[in-house]
Amino acid sequence: MVSFEEVAETVVELFRKAETELPEDVIQALKNAYEQEDNEVARNTIGAILRNIEAARGLKVPMCQDTGLPIIFAEIGRDFSLDFNLRDAIIEGVRRATKEVPLRPNAVHPLTRENPGTNIGPHVPLITVDVVEGDTLKLTVMPKGAGSENVSALKMLLPSQVGNVERFIIEVVKNAGGKPCPPIIVGVGIGTTFDGAAKLAKKALLRNVTSMDEFERGLLEKINSLGIGPGGLGGKTTALAVLVETGYCHTASLPVAVNIQCWANRRASAVLR
Repeated sequence: MVSFEEVAETVVELFRKAETELPEDVIQALKNAYEQEDNEVARNTIGAILRNIEAARGLKVPMCQDTGLPIIFAEIGRDFSLDFNLRDAIIEGVRRATKEVPLRPNAVHPLTRENPGTNIGPHVPLITVDVVEGDTLKLTVMPKGAGSENVSALKMLLPSQVGNVERFIIEVVKNAGGKPCPPIIVGVGIGTTFDGAAKLAKKALLRNVTSMDEFERGLLEKINSLGIGPGGLGGKTTALAVLVETGYCHTASLPVAVNIQCWANRRASAVLR
């Protein structure tokens, strides 16, 4: 049986990996963008990003000074047994990771800005638990930086405004400009409820950036035509991917959430049996 200690240590190692090693699909997307850029400033910017990624991996240090807010997704199989509180184990893992990786203590009280220095507080870390088929526990961490989170947006459209969905997504990216450290990954949630759309948008960022369908690739092309470019300095590559998740919604409602992610689309997963 998986133990409390095993879960806690897995969380530590996942954050260590996510902070120091970018997933290969994101690295390849950046390399492809580097090859396709004919703007010298844009190529130099992406080149600097790629050197930064390599240095972080080699030195085993976080690739960005903003190590993000700790977000964890847990998928627990219906035949998987635990004799301890899973949330407590994950929280302990975040506490240790903050000291050991280290993670910058980003979690503060929203009004007083009091900082406990642990990345632990009410509703932080953010933990989403889904029950799935099987007998395993899958843990995925996503350290989410504030520069990209701050330019994310949600809009409650009317059912008659289906044609405005694309326009809203593109407007969010246009208004963000260079603030989220482009090239970005755009996570989109369409449907369910006010909060459900936001969750879909964030979960979309967990997908492989090469898994886009025709609708998503069309959005990517329109976003890249904005010319914002790497670092907001111009070029072909404003975004590396647009990833959309949809869910059924109320007949009188059309929620759309856009969760922007910077080039450092940090994520790491492990399966415990």
